[in-house]
Amino acid sequence: MNKKIFVMLANGFELIEAMSPVDVLRRAGLHVVTVSTVENTLEVESAQKVKVIADANIADINVGEGVMVVIPGGFPGYINLRTNSKVVEIVKTYLNDSTKFVGAICGGPTTLGINGLIGDYKFTCHTSVKEEMGSEKYEHNEVVIDRNLVTSPGAGKSIEFALALAGLFVDEETITKVKKGMELI
Repeated sequence: MNKKIFVMLANGFELIEAMSPVDVLRRAGLHVVTVSTVENTLEVESAQKVKVIADANIADINVGEGVMVVIPGGFPGYINLRTNSKVVEIVKTYLNDSTKFVGAICGGPTTLGINGLIGDYKFTCHTSVKEEMGSEKYEHNEVVIDRNLVTSPGAGKSIEFALALAGLFVDEETITKVKKGMELI
């Protein structure tokens, strides 16, 4: 698959919530592009003070090449993402296209809630931001998939979230191979 999966990184992102999807999706053979949302640099610092060099800067990506955008949480990363007009526009574009997907974990779903994009989608998120979603469609689950939106509540569910994202694009045999390689089964 040459369509790209964009994982958005902002200063203060949650390391495990961003890198678990990168790892699992790449293991599944998918084309993942980590994207710095920090102006004029590829370097992004996680909430845990780990510096990551992204594959591309948001100013340089072709949004049309993507099939999914992933929004990790982490404080203040999720706030930096939800207030970035380019990120919000990409999420809105992907959400409004039934052939594309949005994945969001922990505080990441607030990008949809705060910007009036959650609509009638069922979702989950970190319990600390549930009230910011502006919706009664919250579900307390490891992963919630509703149409083209995939959400998860937080860092402890990062692997389940990543496997659910991969499952949108690859067959069960590939998922099983990834799980075996990670000693999950």
